[in-house]
Amino acid sequence: MAYCLSFEFVPRAARGASMLAVCALLAACASKDLAGYGVGPQAERAAMAQRANQDPKPDTPGVYLGLIDQMQAQGLYFASLAHIDAYEKQYGVSPDTNLLRADALRMTDQPAAAADAYALLLKTPLAARGYRGLGLIAGAAGDFARAAQQLEQAARLEPTDAAILSDLGYARLREGDVNGARVPLMKAGELDQNNPKIVSNVVLYLLANGEQSQALAVMNQQKLTPEVRTAIRSDAAKIAAAGRARTRAQPASAQQQFGQTGAAGTVASVQGIEPAPRVLQRFAQ
Repeated sequence: MAYCLSFEFVPRAARGASMLAVCALLAACASKDLAGYGVGPQAERAAMAQRANQDPKPDTPGVYLGLIDQMQAQGLYFASLAHIDAYEKQYGVSPDTNLLRADALRMTDQPAAAADAYALLLKTPLAARGYRGLGLIAGAAGDFARAAQQLEQAARLEPTDAAILSDLGYARLREGDVNGARVPLMKAGELDQNNPKIVSNVVLYLLANGEQSQALAVMNQQKLTPEVRTAIRSDAAKIAAAGRARTRAQPASAQQQFGQTGAAGTVASVQGIEPAPRVLQRFAQ
């Protein structure tokens, strides 16, 4: 899924006010500070939207899709919806336009319509993106168990996609499955070592697993801001609560097999967890 943690569960429109008021840290952990007295981001976006409306539409489908994708990269999701309508009127509907529309609907707080659009992708070559989108919608609604299920499907289809693996790890953490989050997060960390969202999720995992000193070392190493650290610790508390609830719901035999909940509310069993120094080395470059 911001994060300043990782998961993009919260739409950017809503996120902007509380910046990944963290539950979904699903935004970027290291948001850049604005410098100087120049035009603010809202004015810049308005100017870009005006230029996009004034510029003639590209005369080829590929160039037009590229323009729409660029608009979304700039956060102009409402404007992109208008151009998607124009594109489909001229060139027809395709999986690519369905994906652009689904992302725009999700980021403009229209989850039901976004879910319908993502569902259209599940029988196409973009099925992994469809499952990921459905997972992010479920996570934004607080249904992390369903989010994990959808993201597992996405990861099966795209096993080397670091963003999907990171989102899957976060979803498992938030449903209290700390051990289950380890493998996808370690995969994501090795696939994309410089991604701040992935780094923040690894830190979150370390905290949830009781590795306080190692989590602090990574935060210091990555120079995470106080706001990001607060967001991570807030999520760690939520994970601890989810872990306690998960433990209470398990039969006694399962509790004995997988370990009891520790005093801090995190999973105490660390059997099979690789030594912390190797985790740290992944982000030392």
